[in-house]
Amino acid sequence: MNDLDFTGKTVLVVGGSSGIGNGVAQAFRARGATVAVWGTRDQGDYRKEDGSDLTGLTYARVDVSDSVAVAAAPAPFDSLDILVLAQGTVLYRRGEFEMDGFRKVVGVNLDSLMACAMRFAPDLKASGGNVVTISSTAAYHAARGNPAYAASKAGAVALTATLGQAWATDGVRVNGVAPGLVATKLTRVTTENPDRLAASLKGIPMHRLGTPADMAGAVLFLASPLASYITGQTLIVDGGLTL
Repeated sequence: MNDLDFTGKTVLVVGGSSGIGNGVAQAFRARGATVAVWGTRDQGDYRKEDGSDLTGLTYARVDVSDSVAVAAAPAPFDSLDILVLAQGTVLYRRGEFEMDGFRKVVGVNLDSLMACAMRFAPDLKASGGNVVTISSTAAYHAARGNPAYAASKAGAVALTATLGQAWATDGVRVNGVAPGLVATKLTRVTTENPDRLAASLKGIPMHRLGTPADMAGAVLFLASPLASYITGQTLIVDGGLTL
């Protein structure tokens, strides 16, 4: 038996239209799962050259920062085995030091995790399923210029632990992945600036950026039977950045 074969499993990746979430969605699909993704724009707005491959995925537009919209969104499947919460946003140029900006980022990066988890809790309890959150290594250190991003990611780690404890007796495991610096749309301010990129790579012992595929490998593990005795944990996947 292949413990990383997800044939017959249903997976919803919130934030699966691009970046890390899209890499996770396609990794599950490649291993036999039926996969749906939620994103924030019309499906036609996503392009492969921007890191959005929706091939073979069922797509729905849902504003997860609106808990009412989350509650009202149709379930993608009759049952759900795995829920991946990969949604996220960030504001630069000190936008998070304004309360409107702070609330916007926390609303997407933290509040919506709880809204989505609770939306699908009955389905996951019925299937004995899994939740995997995507946070950030910013949960463990100051993030210069981004107080809401850092605070929300730290909150995501704590939420993962708390839901992992709360839902363990229901047969639902809740774990997380904390990526380091991964080349996505959100990190272009660094990855497309040669000086910033060079400085960042100096702090990564493995001397390279992470990829969505790197993060997907960790998610697949946590959602698989290989991790059957793990819950409430967040796995740091950063090439050694936090060392």
